[in-house]
Parts: sequence; C-alpha cells; structure tokens
Amino acid sequence: MHGTTLRIVLLVGVLCAALTLAVTAQEPGGSATSTDTPAKSAPADASGGAPESFWDILRAGGLVGFFIILLSIGAVALVIEHVMTIRAPVLMPPDLAPQVRQMLAAGQVAQAAGRCQQDPCFLSYVLQAGIAEIDGGWSAVEKALEDTTAEQSARLFRKIEYLSVIGNIAPMLGLLGTVTGMIFAFREVADAQGPTKAADLAQGIYLALVTTVEGLIVAIPSLAAFAVFRNRVDQLVAEAAYAAQHVFTPLKRYRRRGQGQGQSQGSRPPQPPPVEGGG
Repeated sequence: MHGTTLRIVLLVGVLCAALTLAVTAQEPGGSATSTDTPAKSAPADASGGAPESFWDILRAGGLVGFFIILLSIGAVALVIEHVMTIRAPVLMPPDLAPQVRQMLAAGQVAQAAGRCQQDPCFLSYVLQAGIAEIDGGWSAVEKALEDTTAEQSARLFRKIEYLSVIGNIAPMLGLLGTVTGMIFAFREVADAQGPTKAADLAQGIYLALVTTVEGLIVAIPSLAAFAVFRNRVDQLVAEAAYAAQHVFTPLKRYRRRGQGQGQSQGSRPPQPPPVEGGG
C-alpha cells in the first residue's frame, strides 16, 4: 500500500516537474521575441542568435532535447524512490527475524506466519515461504527459501533496471539529435545559392552538440546510480538470505536431533530369539 502510494506521488511529481519545465522554457522564448523585434538591427544580434541563458541552451536541443530532459526527470525520481525503498530497515525490519525465530522455537508456527503477514517486506516473503513448507521437512524449507529469495531479488533487479534503460537510451537520443543537427546543417549548405559561411552551419552544429551533451549528462549519472543500487541489492539480498537461514536454525537442529535419535534406535542390535526346548 505504501509502495503504491509512493509511486503515485512520484509520478505526479514527475508530471508536474515536466510541465513546469516546459512552461518555464517557453517563457524566455516569448520574451526574447518581443524584445528583439524592434532591435533586429542592434549589434547584439550580430552573434547569430547565440543563447543568453540556461533555458535558451535547453531549448536549442529542440524536441529531442525535451525528451532527454524528461528522461533526466524520470531518472531523478527513480533514484529518490530507490533511496527510500532499497534500504535494510525497509527490506529487513530489525525486529522481524528475532520474533519469528522465537515463535518457531516455541512451536508457534501459525503465530509466526501471522507476524510475517503483518509486516510485508523482502524478508517476510522469504520467511512465509519457508514456514509454509515446515511440514515437508528441512529440505523443503531450504528449497522454498532459496526459490523465494531468488524471486524477490529478481524483482528488485527489475526495479532498478529502469536506470540502466535510461542510461542507454539517453545517449541514443543525443546521437539522434546529433544526426538531426548535422542534417539541418548540410541542408543549409545544399540550399545555399552561393559560397557558404560558418554562420550557415552554426545552428545545425549547435543543435548536434547540445543534444549530445544532454544525453551524456543524463546517461553518466544514471548508469552510476544503477551500479550503486545493484551492489546494494546484492548486499541486502545476501543479508536477507542469511537472516532467513538463521531464523530456521531451531527447526534444522530439531530435525537433525530427531534423525539422530531414530538412527541410534535403529542401530541397536536385535535381541536374540528365545531358545526353544529350555535347557
């Protein structure tokens, strides 16, 4: 429930940030057109319309740059969500494992299952799977723990995989903007009726450079964050697996003790049959 609410809040925040960024990026353009119209002959315009602010640089990326900005906002939202959810207190509440261990040691299997249901998390799902297989013996419990741990860890890896996707898509979009800018630049050369000047190629090359830089700026932190969260998931999964094994240690000992007693009873030499006929 809390995870769903958090995702909804983050989605709304991303949409609001995207709308705010789009509106803010349009404001300098409108003011620039209104103020530059009467001053077209001014020397300040001799620079070929060079950007004067950060928003002008972002707007120079065009539609491709806008999609890259959206990817950057999504990456920031994912990083915030992962920082809040991929933590040891969230995946492994500190009081869950000791309480379930005590209940299992006391033979309170139903209470242990209910305690896991009260606090749904990575560790509780693993423990529930093991508790459900107690009647099948330690081998069944161990297999259930391994399967559930692998399933939950795969879910966490799929969760952080979006950062890797963004880190791979952003440079591709930057490359798309680069190719598009170069197409515009050479189209200006093709449409020119006389000798071309550097100013004729400046706008297209500028678009190419801006989108390339934007793609790299988004991709590098996204891939770095993905590597950090991947290592964190590996560490937390290993800790959760160890904690689950420790919870079921009493059950494992009882099973081994029972098997040892059975083997000791079975290894006793049989009693000699009674001798018929007396002396």
